Amino acid sequence: MKFTKKTLAGFAGSTALAVAAVLVPTSVFAQQTDIQGGINAAKPSGAAGNTTLFGDGSIFTTIVNILLYLIGAISVIMLIIGGIRYTVSAGDSGNVTAAKNTIMYAIIGLIVAFLAYAIVNWVLKALTNG
Repeated sequence: MKFTKKTLAGFAGSTALAVAAVLVPTSVFAQQTDIQGGINAAKPSGAAGNTTLFGDGSIFTTIVNILLYLIGAISVIMLIIGGIRYTVSAGDSGNVTAAKNTIMYAIIGLIVAFLAYAIVNWVLKALTNG
């Protein structure tokens, strides 16, 4: 490998810039914290966290929200995989059909997840008089 003066100058310049960026102190404007109260400092006053099973901010609602997030993330990943499969199918009808099915089932799964979320919330509000 032949190094030219231009290559060496570029390498030396970028190295000098990186070293300068690391060595120059940076200013931060963080807020002073005077937290007192130990392990319970993060809890709102008088609260012990989520203690109800149903309702707003409850344990069940939190679990349902996390599951909906996971299902949405998996659905987006499957949509991307289906798109990649469709792109690399190279016109093969079997691969194109499989890619279209992957995309279709990912969308159907997302719709079913949203409907399940709506139904679960509707039933919980009906049962808890919320």
